[in-house]
Amino acid sequence: MHHNPISIEQLSYTYPDGTKALKNINLSIRASEKVAIVGANGSGKSTFLLHLNGLLLPQTGQLVIGEMPVIPENLTAIRNFVGIVFQNPDDQIFMPTVWEDVTFGPMNQGLRGAELNHRSQHAMYAIGLEPDRFAARNAMNLSGGEKKRVAIAGVLAMQPQVLVLDEPTAQLDPRSRRQLIQLLQVLPLTQLIATHDLDLAVELCSRTVVLSNGEIVYDGSTEVVMNDREFLEQHALETPLCYTRPYCQIDDRPVERPHPATLGEL
Repeated sequence: MHHNPISIEQLSYTYPDGTKALKNINLSIRASEKVAIVGANGSGKSTFLLHLNGLLLPQTGQLVIGEMPVIPENLTAIRNFVGIVFQNPDDQIFMPTVWEDVTFGPMNQGLRGAELNHRSQHAMYAIGLEPDRFAARNAMNLSGGEKKRVAIAGVLAMQPQVLVLDEPTAQLDPRSRRQLIQLLQVLPLTQLIATHDLDLAVELCSRTVVLSNGEIVYDGSTEVVMNDREFLEQHALETPLCYTRPYCQIDDRPVERPHPATLGEL
């Protein structure tokens, strides 16, 4: 496990059409911290994530990832250090079979033989894909949720120190969503999770960063910001479902809903 923070100073990025996607972003992430990155569509979340392993390079400002500045000569090391799971798994899966896709990353790291097999199988088991059932399957014929799992397994097989996820619960059914949350809760990795699923943020992340029009408008306690309905509405966000009612109804009897601070204990 690494002990180096992520440091971002005065990061700005403007697309060729003149859209200012990021404006003077300053942020520091501690090693092993889980941080939710939330905001409405167009707020700059995906652009921000793409900077974290050099898929986009800073136009102004700087990023330091595990003591490595994000500059062209460091990109190979940074991309081994930071694993990104894209929102749409079809943007990430490209090999004919599940096994070939999961092993592609570690093979490019130089792994072969027993170590490659062990690491790839471990990653598949961790995400709920039994190798005997899924290894030989055509990745393009899987369901959306299964593809998402394959994409995550392929990243985990590379053993990154930082895991970056863009809308990780998109396309997952409720059971798969719960399994993913349980996995992310125990992974000893620094995690940055961009999501519209604010209940996911409540369950996983004690810290939340809110982006709006390319700027950080909040950086602090997840519980505090998720309880601020007016602030969330101001930035086109909805209060998490787990915060909207103090109880649920079963057979006409009120049953208290657990306080958000205790959700991780359920």
